[in-house]
Amino acid sequence: MGKARAKSSTDDDAVKLNALTLQAATDAAWAGLHAEACAPYRRTSRWAWHWARGKLGMDPVFRGMLERGNLPAGARVLDIGCGQGLIASLLHACADLQHSGHWPAAWPVQASAVAYTGIELMPKDVARANAALNSLSPAPQFVCADMRTAHFPACDLVVILDVLHYVDHAAQEAVLRRARAALSAGGRLLLRVGDAASTRGFAISQWVDRVVTVARGHRVPPTFSRSLAQWTQLLQGLGFAVHAVPQSQGTPFANVLLVADLPGDVA
Repeated sequence: MGKARAKSSTDDDAVKLNALTLQAATDAAWAGLHAEACAPYRRTSRWAWHWARGKLGMDPVFRGMLERGNLPAGARVLDIGCGQGLIASLLHACADLQHSGHWPAAWPVQASAVAYTGIELMPKDVARANAALNSLSPAPQFVCADMRTAHFPACDLVVILDVLHYVDHAAQEAVLRRARAALSAGGRLLLRVGDAASTRGFAISQWVDRVVTVARGHRVPPTFSRSLAQWTQLLQGLGFAVHAVPQSQGTPFANVLLVADLPGDVA
């Protein structure tokens, strides 16, 4: 009995050590990705660099997408509401990490892009994106346009983070229909929204969103909310299989990332 307990204790220690080793490796990988993805913004302005550092470092969506394998390999990416192009810079840093042979074994997919198109309404953000990232290869394309009327190129992945609530319900559905039409068979949509059914968390999210919008020098537009159930129903009606990933751990917010996949045989 004593030997069995000793062996069990040794096995438990080995499991814990392995888990700590994997965690250290992923933490180191993320620290390197964060630094590399932020570095190009130094040549634009200190504000752009600090914004990149804060957004990538504090918003759980970016690391979470890598850890869960939400960002596919070799994708044509359409980033709607791309801001200053953080996802484009992050994907480029991912490619460098893969080439170095240090991609964490715990991350299920080696995220990469063969093409990237970012659509952004704010001219200053587009200017910062171009100034910071125009030397990357393959070169990301940034378009200053309204998502309600902009052309959506054929793609494998559509990312829409925290912007769809700025247009009314009819326009939301129209944007999602056009995104779905642009996606290839088996394509994926990553949509982060606020869950209006979570009253307190949603109110806090809206307040912070308004403060950040003003801090960035933009007008605060009206917003049009839906509950998580309503967002899910809308996407399912467009033919997506939907999986909701909470984004509010350790925060007072009500954000949810909807991972929406098209079937591989969809026309």
